[in-house]
Amino acid sequence: MTERSWWGWGTTDRALSDDECVAAAAGLPGLPAQPRPVPAVADLELPAPRIAVPASLPASIAPDVRAGHAHGKAYRDVVRSLAGDLWTAPDAVAFPRAESEVVQLLDWAGSAGVAVVPYGGGSSVVGGVEYRGDGPWLSLDLTALDRVLEVDRVSRAARVQGGALGPVLEGRLRPHGLTLRHFPQSFEFSTLGGWLATRAGGHYATLHTHIDDLVESMRVVTPVGVSESWRLPGSGAGPSPDRLFLGSEGTLGVITEAWMRLQDRPRFKASATMRFADMTTAMGAVRAISQAALHPANCRLLDPGEAALSGASASGEPVLVLGVESAVLPVDGRLTELLDLARDCGGTVAPSSGSGRDDSAEAWRAAFLRMPYVRDGLARMSAVVETFETACTWDRVEELYATVNAEVATAVEEVTGAPGMVNCRFTHVYPDGPAPYFTVVAAGRPGSELAMWDEVKAAAMEVLGRLGATITHHHAVGRDHRAGYDRQRPEPFAVALRAAKAALDPAGVLNPGVLIDPV
Repeated sequence: MTERSWWGWGTTDRALSDDECVAAAAGLPGLPAQPRPVPAVADLELPAPRIAVPASLPASIAPDVRAGHAHGKAYRDVVRSLAGDLWTAPDAVAFPRAESEVVQLLDWAGSAGVAVVPYGGGSSVVGGVEYRGDGPWLSLDLTALDRVLEVDRVSRAARVQGGALGPVLEGRLRPHGLTLRHFPQSFEFSTLGGWLATRAGGHYATLHTHIDDLVESMRVVTPVGVSESWRLPGSGAGPSPDRLFLGSEGTLGVITEAWMRLQDRPRFKASATMRFADMTTAMGAVRAISQAALHPANCRLLDPGEAALSGASASGEPVLVLGVESAVLPVDGRLTELLDLARDCGGTVAPSSGSGRDDSAEAWRAAFLRMPYVRDGLARMSAVVETFETACTWDRVEELYATVNAEVATAVEEVTGAPGMVNCRFTHVYPDGPAPYFTVVAAGRPGSELAMWDEVKAAAMEVLGRLGATITHHHAVGRDHRAGYDRQRPEPFAVALRAAKAALDPAGVLNPGVLIDPV
């Protein structure tokens, strides 16, 4: 059985070796000759637990368990873990096996004044699964609640517990010939409840892009009672109760179950890649595709830097990766329509290998799945490697792309003293706009990596806010995006959110500091 990494992304067997870390950092100047060693859990200094969870409830204070739940998986989390900075580790980690134990844990925490931070797979990259207050806190790991409780084959839906990790969920739907078809990059290491709580973006680049679109009803445990919405295909009965909890990031309640809309497993698939002379032409093609109602499952536009970094192209051209799929009909005709449309907009079909495989698409997919491990390896070399993403309307995307690239590149050079890399891809596209996703790679200085990234991130967030782009398209708000969220969120809605928090969580124990200030 593979072992989850306590300090970085994924599993320990897929982490980069020391030699691979050195090789990955070869193009960055001034970095150490050897990677920083990964601390052994036995050598870590964790603060003594300040709480004692009732013996009747399943919880652990083991050092390796607490260390593994101390942070999420953002770059700054990895750097802190490598430095042995675990002073904000949870005092205990609870593993409820039934909804009744979630209720008991929240009752106990409310009476004891203990903050509770819900934890799914721990893949948050925005500080969503750690507590930054002064008091004691409990990490509420929900992965023991991982069952598919019911399958409605007629309506193509299933009732699933919130702690089900992506592979567990899909494995239990497969015998029924069904799939949720929600595959974020964190699929292996994130849960249904986490997807719902953060309004996660998934596999589809068009149409059903977010987990929101796949929800029939939800069951949520709050400190004042259990909220369960009716299972319906649609309803106009007042504000949606599900919408209150979708994206609430564990600050209003704990999602324990949901009825999810499913689909038959795809049988027909096809993909191809297009190349363009420049990003302006490529953006025009992607806009035309998004507005043509052809709904490709994959429509990823890689700028020249991103295409080169992933191995999708070495010719300095933007690359568009297209994919279509269906459970009922062959898709070759739809792919042809997409390619014809992109060709009319100035694209050229990239050549495939003799085996008929789309080499550019395969290279991009492999790099996409491998990138978090490469980021961790570069972090061990004191490089600054992180991402941020956004969304804007088509009329503003060229300005946003150019401005973010220029200003973030300037910030990188000012902070690090050397030019860095700022790449972009479109992860999702809509008829009215795309979701640009930026990657920053630069040489850092040992001991200063966090301060350097925080400066670069602040510059990126400032330009996004100035241009009216969202603070996040699918990574959630957490604690790292609070300032930008406060700027984006209308004040009357903030008043309503604070009132909902006070009504549902009067003791203020659920994920304090997320979305709104602690009670």
